[in-house]
Amino acid sequence: MSIGMGKCITPDAISSILANLSPHSSSDVLEITVQVVDLKQVGNRFTFMASDGKIKVKTILPSNLSSEIESGSIQNLGLIRMLDYTFNVLPYKSEKYLIVTKCEVVSPALETEIRTEVKEEETGIIFKPKQEVIAKSAAQIMHEQHGNMAPAVRLAMTRRIHPLVSLNPYQGNWTIKVWLTSKGNMRSYKNARGEGYVFNVELTDEDGTQIQATMFNDAAKKFYDKFELGKVYYISRGTLKVANKLFKTVQNDYEMTLNENSEVEEATGERIFIPQTRFNFVPIDQLDVIGVFQNVSPTLSVRRKSNNESIPKRDITIADESKKTVVVSLWNDLATTAGQKLLDMVDTAPIVAVKCLKVGDFQGVSLSSLNKSIVLVNPEIPESKKLKSWYESEGKGAAMASVGSGLTTSSTKNGIRSLYSDRVFLSHITSNPSLGEDNKVMQPELLCFGLAAFFSIKAYMSFIKPDQTMWYQACKTCNKKVTDAIGSGYWCEGCQKNDEDCSLRCIVVMKVSDPSGEAWLSVFNEQAEQIIGCSADELDQMKSQMGESNTYHLKLKQATWVPHLFRVSVSQNEYMNEKRQRITVRSQAPLDFAAESRFC
Repeated sequence: MSIGMGKCITPDAISSILANLSPHSSSDVLEITVQVVDLKQVGNRFTFMASDGKIKVKTILPSNLSSEIESGSIQNLGLIRMLDYTFNVLPYKSEKYLIVTKCEVVSPALETEIRTEVKEEETGIIFKPKQEVIAKSAAQIMHEQHGNMAPAVRLAMTRRIHPLVSLNPYQGNWTIKVWLTSKGNMRSYKNARGEGYVFNVELTDEDGTQIQATMFNDAAKKFYDKFELGKVYYISRGTLKVANKLFKTVQNDYEMTLNENSEVEEATGERIFIPQTRFNFVPIDQLDVIGVFQNVSPTLSVRRKSNNESIPKRDITIADESKKTVVVSLWNDLATTAGQKLLDMVDTAPIVAVKCLKVGDFQGVSLSSLNKSIVLVNPEIPESKKLKSWYESEGKGAAMASVGSGLTTSSTKNGIRSLYSDRVFLSHITSNPSLGEDNKVMQPELLCFGLAAFFSIKAYMSFIKPDQTMWYQACKTCNKKVTDAIGSGYWCEGCQKNDEDCSLRCIVVMKVSDPSGEAWLSVFNEQAEQIIGCSADELDQMKSQMGESNTYHLKLKQATWVPHLFRVSVSQNEYMNEKRQRITVRSQAPLDFAAESRFC
C-alpha cells in the first residue's frame, strides 16, 4: 500500500462510527472515507463491505444510488466519502448494517484492497507551549452558538434527521423532515370489529422520496387539523410496515402508521423546501393524465348513496398527441377550485396534469379524481412544454376521437368481433409469467394503469371443481359481498346498510383446454351462469337437495367439453410474497362455427 492511498482512508473510521450508532444530530455524523470491498447486487440494491484498512462492516446502498454503480462511478475497491448514513440493527441478530444515504466518489478502483498493519509504537510524552485557554462545557458552547436562534431552528440543528429512503420496519427511534404533498379527507368506517375514523397523507422529503402515512381513530382526530397541505413537519415515533402493492399510492416499499403517541411538529422559522411533484406520464390512449384542456362542464350536484350527502362534480376534457380525448371527473374541492380556474382559462387551452386518478369503464373509459388527487395547470415540466408546442403547431386543428371509442363488449350487437382479436393459444399466456406486470403491456381497453393484458382464446371447458365455493352472498343493490348482521339480516359495507335478504352470485374457478395446453380461469357471475346454464340460486338449491339423482354434479358435468370463445385479462397477483398469474374471463360466447370459418 502506498502512502498516498493510506491518506485517502479515514484512520479508524469504522471504529469511530461503531462507537456512536445513534447520533443525535447531523453534526454528530462523521464524514469518513472508506474502501468499497466485495461489491455485489442483492435484489434491487447493492451491498459491500466498508473497510478502513483494519475493520470492515456490511453496508447497504439504497436503490436510489444504484445508478452510481451502474454508471461506473462507484466501483469495487474504489474509495467513497460517506456524507450521511445510519445504522440498522436487526432484532435477535448481532450483525449490524450500515445504510449509506448520501456519498461521493473519492477514487475509482484501486489495484488491491488496502490493509493497514497495526504496529505497536512506543508511547512518549509530548510537551507543548502553555496557552491560555478558557474551559467551556459543551452545553455552554451550544448555548452561545444557538442562543439567538428561533426554537424550531435550534431543535432542527440538534436533532438527527433520517431520509425516508433509510427507514425500515426494524429501526427504533427516527425523526424525518417532510413536506405534506397530499391530504385525504377524514373518513368513517364500519366493519365487524366496530366503527372508527381514518385518513391518509402523503409525505415527501428533500430528496423527493415519498411515503404514505395513515392515522386511525384517536390519532386521526389528533392530527387531522394539525396537518396542512404544503407545510413542512418533523415527525417521529411512527411505525412502518411493508406496503400493500395493490393499494399503495406512492413509490415506496413501506407505509407509515402514526398513533396517538406519535410526534408531529411544524417546521417554522427555517428554510422550507418544496420538492417538485413527480408524474409518470403515458399517452391518453393508454390512459394517463396529462393533456391539453378542451372544455369543462357546469358544476353538478351528485347525491352520495351511503349518506345521502350532496357533493359537487365537474367534468373536464383533455387531449394529447395521440389525438385522443378523455373525460376527467373532478369531485369535491377540485370541482369548485381547479374546475373554476380552468373555466376561466378555457380560451387559452392550458396544459392540465392530474396525479392519482381512478380509472373506470363507464361509457367506454372514464377517469375520476380521488381525495389525494393533485391538479396542476401549466406545470413547469418538460412534458408540458412538449405538449403545448404540439398543440400550437398541429393539434389545434386536428380531429380528435374519444379514447373509449371502439371498445365493445360481448353484449353489444357487434361485440362478438372483439372475441376474434388478439387470438392466442393458452401456452402463449401460461409460458410467459411476466404478462400483466406494470407497464409491460399497454392496450386501449386496459383499464387499470397497465396492470393487465387482454387476449382472446378458443378453448374447451374441461373441468369444474364440484367441491369449491362457487358463490357468495351479495347485496341486491351494489352486488358487493355482505356479512351476517347482528340480530338478523345482512350488512353491506359498500351501501352502509342492513337488508333483510341477499342474492347469490357466482365466482367459479374452471379449467379450460386447447391444443397447446390447459389453464385455470376465474369466472364471475354473468359468464359463469351462461357457461353452466343456471343461476347461483339454482345451483345452491341443487346442492342442498343432492341425493340419489345427483343433479348438482350432473349439471356441472354437462357444462364440460363444450367449446367457447373467451376474452380474458391476465394480471399479476401477489400471495405470500410470491407472484402468481391470474387469468380472468371478461366476456364469453358459444363457438359460432360460421364466424369461425371466416376468421380462419
